[in-house]
Amino acid sequence: MRGCTDIICCVLLVVAIVGYVVVGVVAWTHGDPRKVIHPTDSRGQFCGQPGTPNEKKPFLFYFDIVKCASPLVLLEFQCPTTQICVSKCPDRYLTYLAASGNPASLEYYRNFCTPEYKGTQKAALNVLKDRECPAMLIPSTHLSPPRVPPVARRCFPAIQAKKGVIMVGNKTTYEDGWGNHRNVTELLEGAKKANVVLETRQLAMKIFEDYTVSWYWIIIGLVIAMVASLIFIVLLRFLAGIMVWVMIVMVILVLGYGIFHCYMEYAKLKGEAGSDMSLADLGFQTDLRVYLHLRQTWLAFLIILCVLELVIVLLLIFLRKRILIAIALIKEASRAVGHVMSSLLFPLCTFFLLCLCIAYWASTAVFLSTSNEAVYKVFNESACPFAGQTCRPETFNTSNVTKLCPDAQCLFAFYGGETAYHKYLIVLQFFNVFMFFWLANFVIALGQVTLAGAFASYYWAFKKPDDMPAFPLFSAFGRALRYHTGSLAFGSLILAIVQVIRVILEYLDHRLKAAENKFAKFLLSCLKCCFWCLEKFIKFLNRNAYIMIAIYGTNFCTSARNAFFLLMRNIIRVAVLDKVTDFLFFLGKLLIVGSVGILAFFFFTQRIKLVQDTAPPLNYYWVPILTVIVGSYLIAHGFFSVYGMCVDTLFLCFLEDLERNDGSAEKPYFMSQDLRKLLKKTNKGQPDA
Repeated sequence: MRGCTDIICCVLLVVAIVGYVVVGVVAWTHGDPRKVIHPTDSRGQFCGQPGTPNEKKPFLFYFDIVKCASPLVLLEFQCPTTQICVSKCPDRYLTYLAASGNPASLEYYRNFCTPEYKGTQKAALNVLKDRECPAMLIPSTHLSPPRVPPVARRCFPAIQAKKGVIMVGNKTTYEDGWGNHRNVTELLEGAKKANVVLETRQLAMKIFEDYTVSWYWIIIGLVIAMVASLIFIVLLRFLAGIMVWVMIVMVILVLGYGIFHCYMEYAKLKGEAGSDMSLADLGFQTDLRVYLHLRQTWLAFLIILCVLELVIVLLLIFLRKRILIAIALIKEASRAVGHVMSSLLFPLCTFFLLCLCIAYWASTAVFLSTSNEAVYKVFNESACPFAGQTCRPETFNTSNVTKLCPDAQCLFAFYGGETAYHKYLIVLQFFNVFMFFWLANFVIALGQVTLAGAFASYYWAFKKPDDMPAFPLFSAFGRALRYHTGSLAFGSLILAIVQVIRVILEYLDHRLKAAENKFAKFLLSCLKCCFWCLEKFIKFLNRNAYIMIAIYGTNFCTSARNAFFLLMRNIIRVAVLDKVTDFLFFLGKLLIVGSVGILAFFFFTQRIKLVQDTAPPLNYYWVPILTVIVGSYLIAHGFFSVYGMCVDTLFLCFLEDLERNDGSAEKPYFMSQDLRKLLKKTNKGQPDA
């Protein structure tokens, strides 16, 4: 009879989940995602926010972008210049001194002035001194083809390079609004990385265009991968031995063709101009097709494929005798999956629960990070004792700061706060990350113990499938939640703690990159390596502990200990049989992904004559190809993960069967007849299972 295990951990998980919900409610109460979505002007008001005066003003305009370090910094920090929300960015070059004498130009210029601006009632120089209007307008990037909204809804100068000459609006100089002519290169001091941002934006736009014209072909490729995975698994049930050998041969042939293709491309480029340039000399290029015109690229592909082919052939030669036993395990797993066909769809349930965890974590993180209050600070161009101090825009103009520092401004700086809630925001964010790891690992553990319980019920049924439950998967799922929630929480808690420590180490490593303390870097690298190994070991131990929990219903510590010592007593079988099976599953994934990837490559590069006119025109054909390859791997991994859990479960059951039973009438073997024949075991006085 089963009983509840690790009740304390179960209670702790429930309390943690209740606390997590409370944190989420508090974050959603105080948070405001608009701070992430919409730019914020100098008064802390959102640009483009519905229901506000700035609803029809989605873009942020900087009075003098020269005072800013770079547009990348603008996305995170504030510049010491006035910023306002505008309905559209400037599309022409104009100064206020020139516009003040032309009513039509002044009416256009008014769109980029603060609400305090009252027109020509004040002298032009006083308007500029009081920062009611910018001294000049510069055409923004969104007018450069193709016409798209400004980067991150900010108005950046339309800086471009023509034959190595930096220009704005086809001019190399501009008037700063005070009668001075300045070189355009001075704008780069305020927007020195604008070209990088624009190139990145153009690359992103081209990738987006490729997805818009090829998405349905990508879906077709993923459907082909899913059908191929399903057919492969169905065939494994009936033709496991043949399919394994065919899979091995096909993988070798696919890699062989890859080697042949790389050699042909390498030979074809011989003598072509520029093909002998090295990758280091070429540097990084946003158009990756450039690399395919280099001989060194194809030589690198050729060497990688040759090494991979050699490694696979050597492994097959040394493990050829153990492959037969691995095939027997796969056949047994095929029969088990055949009797529990619903297990193939169970990863969708796990995936759905993981998506819920990710969505809750991400939304809570956004609300927590946006639950600060607007903080205003004093910004100035000249020396000022009040620089950097907090201020209030409502009373700033009547304070002593403006008297001592005439050029000082009270501008929105960032979101923060001085309350207890704001002080402990970092603690709440840490708790959010920790709970995400804990719940995600719990969901994965629940999926593993459910599959293990269903497949264990198949193995320990003496008359298969007559002695199996009517709904083995649902029965195993119910047992896991009813009796073993605490054990699953215990195992996932240990793994979550290790993963959080790894995240902290990665953060420290990122912060110490610029440090010159080599000992600290060395120590940190050692710690990262140790905790990476510890995480892998805990995952391996947890997986086998969950199988023992599904079989015997013992608590986590007992199950982990029994599983560990059982595997240690059969270390040779573990190292050979289990890992050979994992290797064969890897070859299956490689075959499916490689085949679908090659098909996608020939289709999107228009090398299949029958459908040459059907392939969509693309900027970068590697975009849909990589998408299909990654998607195919995830699909194949989802199907094969069920098989992997089945093999691991049957393997542990197989080891337990060998230790607990001797084939006598009182202790018959529960393994299948094929396994008994392979191991030369018999059941005396009992009919075959």
